[in-house]
Amino acid sequence: MKKSIRIALLTSLAVLLAACSKEAPEAPPVRTVYAVQVSGEGGTRDSANAYSGDIRAAEQAPLSFRVPGSLTERRVDVGDAVRAGQVLAVLDSGDQSAQANAIRAQLAAAQAQLQRVTADQRRYAALAKDQLVSKSMMDAQNAAVAAAQGEVNAIQANLRLATNQARYTQLTAPRSGVIAERMAEAGQVVGAGQPIFTLAADGEREVVFAVPESDISQVRRGMPVQVELWSSPGAVMQGTIAELSPVADPATRTFTARARINPGAVKVELGQSAKVMIPGLEVRGATAALSVPLTALVKSDGAKPSVLVIDPASKTLKQTFVTLGPFGAETVPVTAGLRGGEWIVAAGAHLLSNGMKVQPVDRDNRPVMGAAAK
Repeated sequence: MKKSIRIALLTSLAVLLAACSKEAPEAPPVRTVYAVQVSGEGGTRDSANAYSGDIRAAEQAPLSFRVPGSLTERRVDVGDAVRAGQVLAVLDSGDQSAQANAIRAQLAAAQAQLQRVTADQRRYAALAKDQLVSKSMMDAQNAAVAAAQGEVNAIQANLRLATNQARYTQLTAPRSGVIAERMAEAGQVVGAGQPIFTLAADGEREVVFAVPESDISQVRRGMPVQVELWSSPGAVMQGTIAELSPVADPATRTFTARARINPGAVKVELGQSAKVMIPGLEVRGATAALSVPLTALVKSDGAKPSVLVIDPASKTLKQTFVTLGPFGAETVPVTAGLRGGEWIVAAGAHLLSNGMKVQPVDRDNRPVMGAAAK
């Protein structure tokens, strides 16, 4: 009996010693993650209140010939600076020159006829003083002179028209500026009024941008805008909305706006892309959607996209499914699933899992949301 008790005690002691010899399991490490705070819901948009636009001349118009013909010379190209009165293109003027020469010949004949009847009139007038010709004959001679003079006047008008037609075979710049577009080539037969070039006149510049339906009720002519070139970040130009289309584009459902700008010291080139901001414009509709970096999305086959939201109290991750809008170059709007102010994992989310403890840091590796969870 005593021997059995000793064996049992020794067995229990061995079990206890074996249990004590095992190491306690280590807690999973806290992962450091790059986190960003979701923003954009409600309020005003200040610098985020931006529309894409492009720089144009305040006065820009197509140039065309007044007469049809074959284009024989094109003397300028896109980007060339031109001065007022400079010849830009030339049509074949053979037909116009031949027509003008024919009318000159007609004019010479009509003027000779006028001289003949005028001389006859003077002779008849001398005979009429001596009552050697009747009054009716004198009246007929006066009518012949008037008719001949009318013929000369008509032909002279036709000659001026033909001369103008010949001059219209040269397309000249109505004012100084830059050739913004070319729509014809040498050898092409063009019609009267067919655009050949687009001239961007020197002087004022404007930015053209599209206003979405959700914001159009707040935008008015005369409102101030701030314009920043994408190529010159930080250089802000002031401007004023000068035109606002009353009709939406049928394809984009946006309204075209034009704002005159004051470049100041900023060098502005035609066609440059710009960011247009309307200070204090209230965010409404789709423009109030939150946005997240594309790198924050977690996608699974057959499942909705999701992001990993960081719980502020426990510093643990929670997978949250979201509804997305149209993708941008670096971000995507979130129309449902997130609230403004929440923190999410901005990069490497596909390497993490739901429920993990993390230490969120910003882009400069500085802790955010307080200390790490213990």
